[in-house]
Amino acid sequence: MVTKKIEITKHILVPKHSKVSEKEKKDIFEKYNVSMKSIPQISIKDPAIKGLNVKAGDIIKIERKSQTAGLTYFYRGVVNE
Repeated sequence: MVTKKIEITKHILVPKHSKVSEKEKKDIFEKYNVSMKSIPQISIKDPAIKGLNVKAGDIIKIERKSQTAGLTYFYRGVVNE
């Protein structure tokens, strides 16, 4: 029996996750008047960000497609949980 490894990031229900640059991070904090403590969190162990070479304190941009809202962006702060 051959076991096939599933790559979660390629699944149709998993939206695109990407790491933002330090400049983008600063721009996000200024634009939305938020800090690292006030944005939602994502665990460094989350399978959706595996392979993005992230560390605690990084910001992840999640792109979600909606039939009603179009393309929307959500941001999550990486934590060591």
